[in-house]
Amino acid sequence: MHGDCCSHISEGGFDIEETRLRAVLEQLKQGDVGVDDVVSQLRNLPYEDLDFAKVDHHRSIRQGFPEVVFGQGKTPDQIASIAATVLTRSDRLLVTRASEAAFDATRECVSDAEYDQTARCIVVDRRKEAVGLPGVAVLCAGTSDLPVATEAAITAELIGCEVERISDVGVAGLHRLLDHLPRLRKCRALVVVAGMEGALPSVVGGLVDIPIIAAPTSVGYGASFGGLAALLGMLNSCAPGVGVVNIDNGFGAGYLAAMINLTSRARHSD
Repeated sequence: MHGDCCSHISEGGFDIEETRLRAVLEQLKQGDVGVDDVVSQLRNLPYEDLDFAKVDHHRSIRQGFPEVVFGQGKTPDQIASIAATVLTRSDRLLVTRASEAAFDATRECVSDAEYDQTARCIVVDRRKEAVGLPGVAVLCAGTSDLPVATEAAITAELIGCEVERISDVGVAGLHRLLDHLPRLRKCRALVVVAGMEGALPSVVGGLVDIPIIAAPTSVGYGASFGGLAALLGMLNSCAPGVGVVNIDNGFGAGYLAAMINLTSRARHSD
């Protein structure tokens, strides 16, 4: 991720950059180009220097998904420039923590960019007839947790997963959660988002045999200390199988859930 970004895994097929690399090597194999020609073409593959940023075009080859842009702290023009550069060699783009001003600047050079106001994400998906792999659900305790939950869902979907979104199922009304148990038990990874005391992941962890990624949010009254209470509560969960990402890190939670789903499916099929 630019600044502190990651990438992700794709299920089947190749990213644009990997396809390009394979084509170059195939040309060399067939004798259509020489070694010097290949070296010249590969010289610009690892990253592209924009002066204020170095776009890692090899990220998709190493990890299966292009570099994700962390928008917070960057100017709209910087984000637009990085986004356009990523898309010269990729069919997908994700910018997290992006302002509407950044989206407006990006749309000027990337006409098919879309903006999710709740998650504050800029998204481009140019894959043809992409079908997500089932197995991930994102649930949140309250409506106030939706920005983080939506960021997690968008991330997992863009990686290649079909995501079930379940909102407002916090511990203050457990019957709302129990209604969804049959659906949750069919998943391979769950993202559970909660603020306040952060109790929901522990409750879910006691009801399913599925890896849970707990995402604490900064939602809560003064003594929640901007999400620290929820974070500590989740870290101290008595339920097994619960891992915790940082406060408000929906991107990290969605990414990890997608990795679990895609890699477990791939190994099971082998």
